[in-house]
Amino acid sequence: MALGLIIVVGLVQIFNGNYEALTPQVAFSLERTPSVGQIALAFLQASFAFSGWNFLNYVTEEVVEPRRNLPRAIYISIPLVTFVYTLTNIAYFSSMSPEELLSSNAVAVTFGEKLLGMFSVIMPISVALSTFGGINGYLFTSSRLCFSGAREGHLPSLLAMIHYKRCTPIPALLVCVSTIIILCIGETHNLINYVSFINYLSYGVTIAGLLYYRWKKPNLYRPIKVNLLVPVCYLMFWAVLLGFSLYSEPVVCGVGLVIMLTGVPVYFLGVHWKEKPKCIYNFIERATHVGQRLCFVVFPQLDPIELANRGQTQA
Repeated sequence: MALGLIIVVGLVQIFNGNYEALTPQVAFSLERTPSVGQIALAFLQASFAFSGWNFLNYVTEEVVEPRRNLPRAIYISIPLVTFVYTLTNIAYFSSMSPEELLSSNAVAVTFGEKLLGMFSVIMPISVALSTFGGINGYLFTSSRLCFSGAREGHLPSLLAMIHYKRCTPIPALLVCVSTIIILCIGETHNLINYVSFINYLSYGVTIAGLLYYRWKKPNLYRPIKVNLLVPVCYLMFWAVLLGFSLYSEPVVCGVGLVIMLTGVPVYFLGVHWKEKPKCIYNFIERATHVGQRLCFVVFPQLDPIELANRGQTQA
C-alpha cells in the first residue's frame, strides 16, 4: 500500500511537470564514469531487493503442488516486483534529486516528508512493517534450510525436530533468530554487500552442481527441469558479477568469503570426523534431550502412505 501511494503521488508530480530529474541529460549525467567493478556492485546491491525468488525453494516441501506452483510463483513475482520497483524509483526522481536520494537513510520517509505533509507519518510506519514482513519471510524460509541440513546430518539433530503438536521446526527457527543479531553490527551498505556476495557465491556453486549432475547423472528423477541454456547463462553472469565485485571491493567481499569459510572447520569437526570421543557424544545427547524438553519437539514421523505414493511417482 505504501509503494502504491508513492507511485500514485509520483505520477501526479510527473503529470504536473515535475520531471526534471528524469530527463536524459540529468538522469544520465555523471561526475565521473563508473568503473566496471562499481557497476557490478550496483547489480549486487540491487539484487538484494529481488532475493525473495530463491527463498521459496527452501519451503518447496510445504508448498501445495510445487511442480506447478513454484514456477508460477516465480514467473508472477519477479515481473511484478520489477514493475513496482521501477515505478517507485521513477516516483522518487519526480521530487528528489540524485544527491537527496544518496544522502537519505530512508528514501521513502524523505519522500513522504516532502510531499505527504501531515500524512508523512505513514511512511516510517510502513517501512517498519515492511521490514518486519521481510524478516518474517526470512525466518520462515531459512529455518527450513537448517531443518533440511539437520536431516541430512550436516547440523545437530535437534534442528531436525518439530513441535509435537504444531509441527513447527522450533529449534531451527531459534537458530535463525539468533543470526539476526548480525544486523546490529556494521553499516547497512557493507552488510548488504556481505550477504549479496555470499548469496551469489552459494547460488553459483549450486548452479554448477546442477550442471554437473545433468552431465554425470542425466537419468535422475527431476520433478522440475529447465533448458540448460538458463543455468549456463546464469553461471556466466554470476562469474562476471562476482569477479568484478571482488576486484572493486576486495575487503568487503573478502570478509564475506571468510565468513562463509568459517563453516569448513565446523563441518570437518562436526560431520566428517566420525570417531569422536564418547564424552562428546554424551554431551550432544544431553544437549539434545534438554532442547527437546524446552521446545517440546520430536523427530517427524513419516507417513507410510505418502512414502508409497512418492515411490510410485519416482518409479
